[in-house]
Amino acid sequence: MKGQPHVLGIVLAGGEGKRLWPLTADRAKPAVPFGGNYRLIDFVLSNLVNAGYIRICVLTQYKSHSLDRHITTAWRLSSMLGQYITPVPAQQRLGPRWYTGSADAIFQSLNLVYDEAPEYIVVFGADHVYRMDPSQMVEQHIATGAGVTVAGIRVPREQASAFGCIGADVSGRITEFLEKPVRPPGTPDDPEMAFASMGNYVFTTKLLVSALRADATNQDSNHDMGGDVIPMLVDCGEASVYDFADNVVPGATDRDCGYWRDVGTLDAYYDAHMDLVSVHPVFNLYNQAWAIRTAMPPLPPAKFVQGGSAQESIVGAGSIVSAAHVSHSVLSGDVVVEAGAHVEGSVLMPGVRVGKGAIVRRAILDKNVVIPDGAQVGMDAGLDRERYTVSGGGVVVLGKGAHAE
Repeated sequence: MKGQPHVLGIVLAGGEGKRLWPLTADRAKPAVPFGGNYRLIDFVLSNLVNAGYIRICVLTQYKSHSLDRHITTAWRLSSMLGQYITPVPAQQRLGPRWYTGSADAIFQSLNLVYDEAPEYIVVFGADHVYRMDPSQMVEQHIATGAGVTVAGIRVPREQASAFGCIGADVSGRITEFLEKPVRPPGTPDDPEMAFASMGNYVFTTKLLVSALRADATNQDSNHDMGGDVIPMLVDCGEASVYDFADNVVPGATDRDCGYWRDVGTLDAYYDAHMDLVSVHPVFNLYNQAWAIRTAMPPLPPAKFVQGGSAQESIVGAGSIVSAAHVSHSVLSGDVVVEAGAHVEGSVLMPGVRVGKGAIVRRAILDKNVVIPDGAQVGMDAGLDRERYTVSGGGVVVLGKGAHAE
């Protein structure tokens, strides 16, 4: 785009997502549905495209078919204008092996960098729920002259040990990058807060290429961006932190400003959905000034018949609630809830059927799950654990196509 630096986006979308099983039993983690209409990858792609970055490579590996199909059908940009979002599977360009880490994934795909020849490379993860304008982070990166800029979100120090943590001086230069430290370093202006790494990076291209080459020859490396490459660049004095609190997204409200969720566990995934359904949601899907983009299936509007109702809920297109009650829940498209059924505090993905008189409470039902007439899910913890997956927080999860007992 005229007047902008030449930026290539690389989205790391190859993770297995083991902690989200069974939602990842048949799909890559970034392809997991979220929020009624979307898939997790739609959030990072929306942020990049909204910022004007329209040359994006999505590096995939595990169970990537549904992810590849979603990208190629939902994210079609103008080839006439040189725009593209393309999934790139592991190609074994350097020998008969798959990616051994996120840094190795980029190293094995450096042909993409050579072909595009960008000045800067934005490397973002594919499985977080948030809004961000990456161009502001790129602007800071260029202004500071750093080799790499790492996005950091402020979290209380007592909670920061669950993340990779960033220690920085008052100038923003990163002095240490620690993986899940027992004593996280405080921020320069507030010792009670810590910078947690968001897994989002901006690199000057030349430095990234040289760092990846050095990492590839290090036999002691796990070839991970956050675990190996960033600490190496911190030691070289090349790393700077970008404070996510400084990011200004058009249309953001005081309530959802700075929202970011790592939905890497079933409980985190469930909690992020519950953030959507309050009267004044913690994360606002209705901000059209910075839209979360996706492709919508050709479904009719949602319908409520015979006294069917939904309160504090999201109900997708094509869904029918018939003489049933839904509350504090997210229903994707093409969901049917039949007479006398109750759905409370739950996440229902496309194609779910809830039979007459059934009860579903604090549950996640993957695509095409069937709850028979009179069945109960989320009512008997012991029975649920015998039959289904139950998270540490007590959320009952039924995998794709399951038929409840």
